[in-house]
Amino acid sequence: MTGFWENIYVETAAYFSIVILCLIVFLAIFELVTRYRNWEEIKNGNLAVAMATGGKIFGIVNVFRHSISQHDTLFTMVGWGAYGFLMLLVGYFIFEFFTPKFKVDEEIEKDNRAVGFISMMISISLSFVIGANIA
Repeated sequence: MTGFWENIYVETAAYFSIVILCLIVFLAIFELVTRYRNWEEIKNGNLAVAMATGGKIFGIVNVFRHSISQHDTLFTMVGWGAYGFLMLLVGYFIFEFFTPKFKVDEEIEKDNRAVGFISMMISISLSFVIGANIA
């Protein structure tokens, strides 16, 4: 059975499955901290929410990409991926804090595409910084 778990196809499927599960959990956490309901707003055509959510998805998955390339066990990969997600979450709150003239969540909910775009770019950019520091 040892050879089964060392098969590259089995290993890839395992990493893929775990990352998808983590992505679902982490997006649910983001859903809890935002004022709007991501998937309902996207269904209604809110492009700002779609951009912000897309940036979060890319950010989370990019952190996991770096985690997979730097670690040889699923457990360690998930640990670093979760830590990277927490850092992305902190970045989200910092973005809200540094925009005192408006509330980021309210603007994204109102389909302010400029704010949605900046939110997306912050998530993507921070994911590269976080990923570069995963040891």
